[in-house]
Amino acid sequence: MNTKSRESRPAVSAARAAAFDILLRVERESSYASELLHSQTCAKLTLADNALTMELVMGVSRWRSLLDSEIAKSSAQPLSKLDLEILIALRLAVYQFHRLSRIPARAALNESVELVKRARKRSAAPFVNAVLRKIVTNDRSAEDILPHALDASSAAILAESTAHPIWLVERWIGAYGIEAATEICNYDQSVPVTSIRLRRQEAEERLYAEGIALAPGALLASARRVQHGDISKTTAFRTGLCAIQDEASQLVAALVDRAEHVLDCCAAPGGKTAAIVDQNLNAKMFAVDLHPHRALLLRRLLRVPAGAEVGSSNLRVIAADARQLPFAAKFDRVLADVPCSGTGTLSRNPEIKWRLTPEDLGDLQRRQLAILRSALGQVAPGGRLIYSTCSLEREENEQVIDQALAEDSSFRIIDSRSELERLHREGVISFPDPSSLTRGPYLRTLPGIQPCDGFFAAILERV
Repeated sequence: MNTKSRESRPAVSAARAAAFDILLRVERESSYASELLHSQTCAKLTLADNALTMELVMGVSRWRSLLDSEIAKSSAQPLSKLDLEILIALRLAVYQFHRLSRIPARAALNESVELVKRARKRSAAPFVNAVLRKIVTNDRSAEDILPHALDASSAAILAESTAHPIWLVERWIGAYGIEAATEICNYDQSVPVTSIRLRRQEAEERLYAEGIALAPGALLASARRVQHGDISKTTAFRTGLCAIQDEASQLVAALVDRAEHVLDCCAAPGGKTAAIVDQNLNAKMFAVDLHPHRALLLRRLLRVPAGAEVGSSNLRVIAADARQLPFAAKFDRVLADVPCSGTGTLSRNPEIKWRLTPEDLGDLQRRQLAILRSALGQVAPGGRLIYSTCSLEREENEQVIDQALAEDSSFRIIDSRSELERLHREGVISFPDPSSLTRGPYLRTLPGIQPCDGFFAAILERV
């Protein structure tokens, strides 16, 4: 009976198989790990397997360059010559060796060999086995290979030790200083807090009843931080009583404030849209996204069955190009939350740092400027536009604003500091020092410096 039980046991655990498949799709299809981790790929996993899958996927993605460096020291072949399936199997094992001490090294090694076979690379199994056995016998400590935190004295040391491209680290040191850049890099390598926005008063009580432990938000009165439990599995979340949303993202939506006619130019996936709807229940609002399938998903997010969530019957969702907005009417408030590099969200989306190139910033800036020009044309006299990104890069932020204002003298910058202080007085912002969330006239949060992702926002008013 024991023999049969051993024979029926799968060669690869469900968690490692799911992690391998997700990492392969991230590399091959330029998918986002966070989206795949919440897709059907993981829907049937147990809670324990789901947690291990997330740990493996995000850990390998965060520490990829250091894992590759360790593999290269024990590989007779250059990593550039290895099939992607082989490299991912090696990365998974090495991450487990150095960060998951509760997992026996032999289990991690054997299952990575089996992953290679499962991927129809059976001939590479002896090679994978040999490389991993050589790494296992190395006496280097986990902290030497994957440090938990670092105080760095140079861009090169900081980039190598925190698994970041050096060109990004050099930019951040130039823009924010070595101390801030170190905090950013260390934060990127940590597991970020899950923040939620309460959409109804009863949401918190319902979440507690479903086993979710919450703490107050760091920035906003309507925010909570999840201390324990899987929020996505609760009925309170599924019925729209709360929403998963980083507090810096919530703060951008708060800057839109209250108005009668609102336009969200780049609305999907819809977190800010929903927040704006909730604070403008009687407003007439349009939400726009370029892609019809994303607009459809946005409709489903914002229009669940009656009584399930806070919502606005005056909301309209359309598919359109934000660079050529199709509206004759003007709006009191316009949000241009433009597509960006996402360098302020690397703790949640670590694969971005391995894809992004310096050249991409110029391409993004051209697209951002085109959207902003179009969006400015939709602002009514006396109305305001909020331009935002989750990027740390000047090309996508200050430079876009400077260029747009140089072209259109009918707009002026509103100091974000005064708006944040007003929201603090009104009880929307709970953070004790809202002015520290600004840089010049702009909202500017830095991961590791402020308790949230890195966001930028500018408020422009038509005069």
